[in-house]
Amino acid sequence: MKKFDEFLRETERCIKKCLWANLVLLHNSILDLIFSLIHILMFKTNPFWIELFYFLSSSSFGFLALKLSKPRSITASKPQNLDLFFTSVSAATVSSMSTLEMEVFSNTQLIFLTILMLSGGEVFVSSLELHMKKAKINRKGIIRHYNSTTTESDNSSTSNPNMDQSIVDNLELGFPKYRLENFQAESMEVKSLKTLSYVISFYIIVIHAVGIASIAVYFNLIPSAKQVLEQKGLKISTFSFFTIVSTFSNCGFLPDNESMVIFKKNTGLSLLLIPHMLLGNTLYAACLRFSVFLLRKATKKEEFEFLLRNYGELGYAHFMSGVDSVYLAISVLGLIAMQMIVFCSLQWDSEVVGGLSFYEKMVGSLFQAVNSRHTGQSMFDLSAVSPALLMLFLVMMYLPPYARFVPVDKAPKNGGNTKRKRFNLFLEQIMLSPVIYLAIFAFFICITERERMGRDPLNFNAFNIIFEVTSAYGNVGYSVGYNCERQINPDSNCKNASYGFVGRWSNGGKLILIVVMFFGRLKKFNRKGGGAWKIS
Repeated sequence: MKKFDEFLRETERCIKKCLWANLVLLHNSILDLIFSLIHILMFKTNPFWIELFYFLSSSSFGFLALKLSKPRSITASKPQNLDLFFTSVSAATVSSMSTLEMEVFSNTQLIFLTILMLSGGEVFVSSLELHMKKAKINRKGIIRHYNSTTTESDNSSTSNPNMDQSIVDNLELGFPKYRLENFQAESMEVKSLKTLSYVISFYIIVIHAVGIASIAVYFNLIPSAKQVLEQKGLKISTFSFFTIVSTFSNCGFLPDNESMVIFKKNTGLSLLLIPHMLLGNTLYAACLRFSVFLLRKATKKEEFEFLLRNYGELGYAHFMSGVDSVYLAISVLGLIAMQMIVFCSLQWDSEVVGGLSFYEKMVGSLFQAVNSRHTGQSMFDLSAVSPALLMLFLVMMYLPPYARFVPVDKAPKNGGNTKRKRFNLFLEQIMLSPVIYLAIFAFFICITERERMGRDPLNFNAFNIIFEVTSAYGNVGYSVGYNCERQINPDSNCKNASYGFVGRWSNGGKLILIVVMFFGRLKKFNRKGGGAWKIS
């Protein structure tokens, strides 16, 4: 009987060992499968598909989170699934397009949207790309070193083929379990990329921490701004975190329905948000370069010196040369100043800025000018602003974040009239691309026809003007014409005519279109225009 009990215990131990061994084997198989999938995703897939999968996944996660969490109790009806998915995609892609009012969402849903905006911001996504770049370079270096060491070991009798094969198998997965003894020092490129990733992480954390703290302090110190949040039922902590993340990622969402319109008199809040718009988008590359420059001066580390000297070999598009960074900063600030001048010229005495002081108008125009470059937060009702200003905003929205003017370095050859050649070179550099010229012409026509655009918006709209300008530039002659039946305030003396839409314009508009026709006829001489502008 005692032997039988021992036999049962031994059998039980064997069964437990077999089960444990099978569990370990299953665990290792699952890990190998996960590593293989990650390896394929990181090293074998086109970056386009990686980003598409990333944004689809985050959008789907956001939709489920919004769907499962409850909206605010004050809402009359539950949001539709399509609207929730649309909002999730808009937040993940930092587009800030909306089909729902923001006050529909509860505090929990706002937190989920904040996570989506943070993970979808260009700075955050580019940092993930940098980590993938670092992993690829590190893997290639290990494989190259392994190939060189195995070539040497082939001639010796001490090689271990079983060990070599295990290393190869793990290298193929991209996650080596065995580190070669002679491959201890990382390459300078990998060290520099790792250092750059630390700098970017520190950059993100510091800017968000300072921004959230400053917004929270502002609302606690300014009773009028705090009262607005209390009336909306919004927490200061949630508003601060949501707003800074949205502003830095250049999404443009705000937790209230009116965006920044209800804070147009709170100039301090606007001035706190403006730097975050620039640091997370148009001036990010310039600020990143400047940060590395300061760290190089302070630490004297080789990694920072390598980054500054080999910016073009890193494969990180947001790290530019010093010259490009300077031109970028100048271009960004120049475009902002130009928009402010136009905004103040066209809207200073309009109802849009009615009730604001001189200082509030200046801050509001600055805030609106900065937002036209992809952020999208609005302090004024855009439907009431001048059509010419809308045309300018349209061009600014079209420009990518790093559009900059970089003079082409073409020194004149010896011989001939050097001054004349330098003057011709200067003219060649300041020439713009045809698209920009068309936008400028349409902009000025919107100014000359602004009264008609206000009285007769169905005929005098921006699209019809752009169409007419484009037709004149192409020397085509197409026209959308003018229809008296579209008049909002019918004119009994109006008669439809066979001539084109330009026939209804003012003399100023007609003169500008004459210039466009000449410009279009001679456009072959401007085929290289815009070469000094870097639209990237």
